[in-house]
Amino acid sequence: QVQLVESGGGLVQPGGSLRLSCAASGSIFQINAMDWYRQAPGKERELVAGITSGGSPNYVDSVKGRFTISRDNAKNTVYLQMNSLKPEDTAVYYCRMKLKTIRTIPFDPIDYWGQGTQVTVSS
Repeated sequence: QVQLVESGGGLVQPGGSLRLSCAASGSIFQINAMDWYRQAPGKERELVAGITSGGSPNYVDSVKGRFTISRDNAKNTVYLQMNSLKPEDTAVYYCRMKLKTIRTIPFDPIDYWGQGTQVTVSS
């Protein structure tokens, strides 16, 4: 059984910063891609940032230069450093990991999701 636990969300003023963390636990064999998504009220879930197993990041245009994704493979953890936050960044943020467990080594990686953490940017 694999579990992804997110932390770091909260209320912050415009221009402020937050750091999100997402740690995976369980019988994990290998984690490939790690991503952060977000979903604002009334909107579809969107990919915010992703990082490959080799450490190559990618970002949606709206967060480039403000957000930084990173990963610690030893801790099975992905981070999202969010700076210069704007009200339009308000959303529930979800992490996703594409991984193999001990039981699924022969098969393609499977997507696992965190429970979501609320980020609210408001004065």
